[in-house]
Amino acid sequence: MTQRSGFSGQSPGGFGEFGGDFDPGGLAASFKTGLISWLLLPVYVWQGLQTRRRVERMRPPAGRTSGIYGAQSIEETAVRLLVLGDSSAAGVGVDRIDDSLGPKLAERIVALTGRSVFWRAVGANSAVSAEIRDHVVPNLAGETFTHIVLMIGTNDAKNFHGGRRFKKSFGGLLYALKAKWPEARIVWSPPVDMKRVPALPRGLAHVLELRARIVRKIGARLCAERGGVVATTLPRVEPAGFSRDGFHASAEGYAYYANHLVSYVIGKL
Repeated sequence: MTQRSGFSGQSPGGFGEFGGDFDPGGLAASFKTGLISWLLLPVYVWQGLQTRRRVERMRPPAGRTSGIYGAQSIEETAVRLLVLGDSSAAGVGVDRIDDSLGPKLAERIVALTGRSVFWRAVGANSAVSAEIRDHVVPNLAGETFTHIVLMIGTNDAKNFHGGRRFKKSFGGLLYALKAKWPEARIVWSPPVDMKRVPALPRGLAHVLELRARIVRKIGARLCAERGGVVATTLPRVEPAGFSRDGFHASAEGYAYYANHLVSYVIGKL
């Protein structure tokens, strides 16, 4: 039997015992969304502790964190891609760096445009927007990047960062990137639907999805205000796209991620 790759499918069920028919959907975050998530804080704490003990703590794959496709040197490349953010940017979930998002996205850009690509991946487990803004961006090497993909927001949602806090940290991150690379095209990939993540029990997934909706709405508004491009949330999320921990992407998942993001990255390139 052939297993579908990537992220797909519908939720096996709702969460009526906690949320009733309330489901704002998409980017429709609101005060009510935040309030309900806070009322469900005991579920978050109890199931979160259980999940943390149960789920394997995976590390980024060993190997280089940059590479070149279609050229012999960085100077010859037409596209210079930075994949920046949390564990998804670092490639956590796969054993080979070549199966992670940075190389896969570079391959897709070359395939679709015929242009050579230099890629660099900079990410860290559990990173939130403020940490990338304050500790990573200022310390990045002086390469010139033409395209930047931001894989950030999941941990802000997971850590219950409020709307004001996320606005300050993510908005500041966008400002920092624009100041350092003013000509770069910045693409933000918002958090996936948390209710589709296999490692999360249903109650915890529902609470985290409420928080993720807040992050998506604020992040989309900030990108519109500050020159970023917002990719849609992954349209398909299924178990085949996840690694053995049930939380991070597998090789199939990163390939699907790259296919989803490439059109946002290249724009009219």
